[in-house]
Amino acid sequence: MDWIYLSPHFDDVALSCGGLVWEQTQAGHQVSIWTVCAGNPPDSALSPFAASLHARWKTGAEAVNQRRLEDAVSCARLGATHRHLSTPDCIYRRAPMENVSPGEEQSVFLYTAEASLFGPLHTTEAGLIKSLTKELARTLPLQAQVVCPLALGDHVDHQLVRRAAERLERPMLYYSDYPYVLESMDILEHMKHAGWSAIPHSIYESGMIAWEEAVSINTSQISTFWSDSTSMRTALRSFRQKMAGVLLWRSPQRKPT
Repeated sequence: MDWIYLSPHFDDVALSCGGLVWEQTQAGHQVSIWTVCAGNPPDSALSPFAASLHARWKTGAEAVNQRRLEDAVSCARLGATHRHLSTPDCIYRRAPMENVSPGEEQSVFLYTAEASLFGPLHTTEAGLIKSLTKELARTLPLQAQVVCPLALGDHVDHQLVRRAAERLERPMLYYSDYPYVLESMDILEHMKHAGWSAIPHSIYESGMIAWEEAVSINTSQISTFWSDSTSMRTALRSFRQKMAGVLLWRSPQRKPT
């Protein structure tokens, strides 16, 4: 079977279910990881928030190019192919301003602080959801099993991917967004009671090692969640133990209308 995992950012699938991807490729499945928010940043100056993230990542102006390279190597470590779509990360996205005079700033950054990343998508991004849905409908193979993030934690880019993918109205599985799932275990319990099916997948030691290494290849992003790679490896192993491997989720069957 062909599998396509939709990853909001370059490291989300590696973080959330890298071990499962490796187990699948070793079993002979064709797996591809499609990063949605992989587009170029604007040619104009970054927002102070985006610039501060680049500084923390130690990437400078080459942040997106470096992350693309990291992702290519990370996916290869898992035995998966990769594809980078053209939507920019939310920290780069802007919207036109209304009623501005020539010479004044013509657009505004939409997400300008850490808190703004977690909450509703900006109202101006309805068109982005539609255009992403069209792109996915045009490019996703009909026979592939698509795996989409649950958008646990409400990161705006994770919501964007889920909302666009669900508009396709095709059978999908879902993965739990790590590490945000650690603060959302009550949501998973509610999903079970609401009829969602949890599909467990064992991750063996060789898969765990591949998982750790795939995440560690995304060197620019380790500081987002951990103090160093050792802490990351400890956290991933704890997550595997907590979940008894990796869980994929299937939504309740829709009743005929």
